[in-house]
Amino acid sequence: MAERPTTSWREGIGREAEQLAAGTLDPDCACMADLYPDELLVATDTVLDAFDADVAGLDSAEDVNVFAVVERVVLALNAVDDIHCGYETDEREALCDYIDTTLTEHGVDVVALTARHGLGRYELTDTWRNW
Repeated sequence: MAERPTTSWREGIGREAEQLAAGTLDPDCACMADLYPDELLVATDTVLDAFDADVAGLDSAEDVNVFAVVERVVLALNAVDDIHCGYETDEREALCDYIDTTLTEHGVDVVALTARHGLGRYELTDTWRNW
């Protein structure tokens, strides 16, 4: 099952907090909690909850239906990023990978889907993505 990016972000915050508490990390080097404030994590998880439900509810893997689900999640993530300015390169890649992997796990052939529309596999979200 695809691991949500927010899971690894929370784990990083926890590891950093442990290192700070143990005195093995200079507080000036601590950045995880600033990079991933709770509001960003909660908002991102809310969007991914809706995406997961949409993908599970796909009654067919018709291209138009799959693209509609991708468009909704990307636009919702755009809104989260507009508010929190939280998605940098690594985060963007993790979110795109989560979308791709989740679709694949639900039987969508992402390579074939994107190829039918003249896109590369990793261009699936590009039409709508601002982050």
